[in-house]
Amino acid sequence: MPVNLPIAEKDQPLKRDLDLLAALLSDTIREQAGAATAEQIEAIRQLAFRYVQGHEPDAGKALARSLSILDMPTTMALVRAFSYFSHLSNIAEDLHHNRRRRAHKIAGSKPQRGSIAAVIDDLLERNVKPSEMLALLADTLIAPVMTAHPTEVKRKTILNCHNALAALLTERDRSQMTPEEVRDNQEAMERVMLTLWQTREVRTVKLTVQDEIENGSTFFRNTFLHEIPRLYQDLEDKFSDMSGEAIQLPNFIQVGSWIGGDRDGNPNVTADVMRYAVSRQAGVALDHYYQQCLKLEGELSMSTRLVAVDQALSELAESAVDDKNRKIGEPYRQAVSAIASRIFATALEIGTFHHELHDVARAAPYKNVEELSADLATIERSLKAHGAVKLANGRLRRLQRAVSVFGFFLAPVDMRQNSAIHEKMIGELFQQAGLEEYSKLNEQSRRTVLLRELSSPRPLICPYDVTYSPEVQQELDILLAAAELQARYGEAVLPNYIISNCESVSDMLEVAVLLNDVGLVSLAPQVRSKVNIIPLFETTPDLRDSGKIMGELFALPQWRLLLNCRNQVQEVMLGYSDSNKEGGYLTSNWELYKAELNLVEVFSAAGVTLRLFHGRGGTVGRGGGPAYDAILAQPAGSVNGQIRITEQGEVITAKYADREVGRRNLEILVAATLDASFQPLIEQTDDVLARRVLMERLSSRAYQFYRDLVYATPDFITYFLEATPITEIPNLNIGSRPAARRNTTSIGDLRAIPWVFSWSQCRLMLPGWYGFGTAVAEYLDETGAEGLALLRELYKTWPFLQVTISNMEMVLAKSDIAIAERYSELVQDQAIAKRIFGRIKAEWQRSVDAVLVITEHAELLGDNPMLARSLDNRLPYLDPLNHLQVELLKRIRSGDDSEELRHAVHLTINGVSAGLRNSG
Repeated sequence: MPVNLPIAEKDQPLKRDLDLLAALLSDTIREQAGAATAEQIEAIRQLAFRYVQGHEPDAGKALARSLSILDMPTTMALVRAFSYFSHLSNIAEDLHHNRRRRAHKIAGSKPQRGSIAAVIDDLLERNVKPSEMLALLADTLIAPVMTAHPTEVKRKTILNCHNALAALLTERDRSQMTPEEVRDNQEAMERVMLTLWQTREVRTVKLTVQDEIENGSTFFRNTFLHEIPRLYQDLEDKFSDMSGEAIQLPNFIQVGSWIGGDRDGNPNVTADVMRYAVSRQAGVALDHYYQQCLKLEGELSMSTRLVAVDQALSELAESAVDDKNRKIGEPYRQAVSAIASRIFATALEIGTFHHELHDVARAAPYKNVEELSADLATIERSLKAHGAVKLANGRLRRLQRAVSVFGFFLAPVDMRQNSAIHEKMIGELFQQAGLEEYSKLNEQSRRTVLLRELSSPRPLICPYDVTYSPEVQQELDILLAAAELQARYGEAVLPNYIISNCESVSDMLEVAVLLNDVGLVSLAPQVRSKVNIIPLFETTPDLRDSGKIMGELFALPQWRLLLNCRNQVQEVMLGYSDSNKEGGYLTSNWELYKAELNLVEVFSAAGVTLRLFHGRGGTVGRGGGPAYDAILAQPAGSVNGQIRITEQGEVITAKYADREVGRRNLEILVAATLDASFQPLIEQTDDVLARRVLMERLSSRAYQFYRDLVYATPDFITYFLEATPITEIPNLNIGSRPAARRNTTSIGDLRAIPWVFSWSQCRLMLPGWYGFGTAVAEYLDETGAEGLALLRELYKTWPFLQVTISNMEMVLAKSDIAIAERYSELVQDQAIAKRIFGRIKAEWQRSVDAVLVITEHAELLGDNPMLARSLDNRLPYLDPLNHLQVELLKRIRSGDDSEELRHAVHLTINGVSAGLRNSG
């Protein structure tokens, strides 16, 4: 079953893999569902390719007829088949990206854009010295942060099958195989394909936070624990070669996590859950160290007959508690055995496991990670002393870096809660302590009483004879657990506390007072701050006030004392999701950019280092898009070696499930941060001011137009609820958190993730473009050729506008207005449907026209053939799934609410999500 695509010679291996996977799946369907069903599915597949890639109207009509007459068993088989075709396309594409990168390296090509090597070469050409790069890295933090925000609909079992297929395809690609090996490889793929076909695709029960913790740890076991040490090693070797001396880099790359610490809107995150998150992560880290020690013990077989070891190594070897007689004369094996025994003992004491570690003789656990690092350094020094530097620079060096980076906790867990909860807690604590009625105080009075409490050694929390409300008690228990976990694992285990919906200085001080009561922050009797207190500015008004709030905060001497404990670094988180849902795509991006400019100025004046934490989701409507370009598009001075970025939903899988792809994405973050940190500051020239005036004008009009539809149109919420699968999405069991903050039908109460996810499913992607077309059209009507020339010039020269429009172009290319119109048929009142969809369709066309006229592309994605090819590969599977989803939703909403029908809808949601890749 060849895929009939015009394809370049370099992409022939991709075509080969796509054909192979499609044939294997078709054979499996034929065996499992019968020849008639397989032939019907194949006929529809060919029609879909002819329609999508050949733009044949007759094929489209035939496709619609074929889909409309399917019985339920065939419909289920077709939905599953087309969903799997999309998943298999993703696997083949990821492998092809790895293949092309390897081909470039083998050919000795110039380093590719986005690689660390390319950025270092570019910086050297810009006269940035290696010593300056090293100085920057000494004060750098680059942190992708895993969140549990749910848009990943694939089960872990399914992901494991995908990983197995990817490994088998890679084996075929990189090995010269005998006919027998080819046969064995194909049979193995057939077995995986059969497993996929006979495995349930979607969950039948809702995920727990514990499930999310386990799923998150998978990416550490598969990718981060292996690739981050290698990345450091390669960087150190490169800088050592450039400087002519051995370079040891500090730990500036650190993967973080929200899973088990983010309780904003998720009552399932409790003190015990947070303890579990930390102990489970500790188990994963220590298990990795233990397994590496077992391998190291097998490698370091040097004999005392041939080498002389130092006294420290001998003492370490002597401390081994297992049967040393088996390793007489092999001190390194004895020394590693001693370390492994202590790691095991440490794991038993502070870790949680879902499987048994290989038992070893009991030894004393390590008191802290520094003790383990010291033992590993003992082995390193001894090896180097007798000429075994190459051995020290192998697995041992990578293990040392892993221990240094991941410690005994694997990943720092961020705590997060909404400011309204903190206000309630302070109010109740004040009430029980006989203090002021906090809720009635104005902002200035709140600051006064909070600073008083922050400076007082007297605790607010009463340890006995006081009963707090269940909600407040749960929060207090979490804070007490945080103090307990820091005492056990070190400050790095829970270093951050994020305040959602932060609107004032008092919101920051409330958290400081609460942390003061559990000993994590204090001003008296001594100044202490063991936690970064981080405001999250999300809405348009909050983004506009962010600079003012931070300036007033820095004016407080007490806060500056706390910052002294944090090396004068203050982190600020910017929320992309809610600002977009509130004001639309263009306004959200512009308000975020302006907020960063303002913050840079405020922080510079205060002499405080700014670290921005970007709350980006997967889709463009939630801040998604290529990370390299997004970082370079930040205002000058807003990076400076400090950046944290959330990684969410299906994007985590896309970026980090495959080890090579994961390495590439980590490199991109490092390269982009280096590049952006050395961008020159731009003076306030007339050109800069003119472009800001233009963006303010476009943003203002786009905001008005977006708000008029989403918030001022009375029947819009009805259209949204009926023309998208929003009511079916909560039953997908894709996360532990509720889909809405309250049980209402208000757009404001709906979380940004299901909002964006629903628009993706119906192929409108409205949050990623609505309002832009009208804003540009009206501007061009007034300014004509001169205005168009300015927009084109800014698109070519201003990274912010270039990234904003490029991401929108990608979204528009993935949208399909004809399919979206079919979803409008689901609205019961067709007068509402026609009126609202008519407005959406007109704005979609204006937005497409605006993008094309500014970019001067003949068609969408005119400068991105790789993404255009990717869409060509998946649209023939994606479009029929959308058509089937509409038909199935019609049946459900007309009263046929069978379990089988709902399951079929969930499968279509799964398949559409896979085809789009960044859907939430």
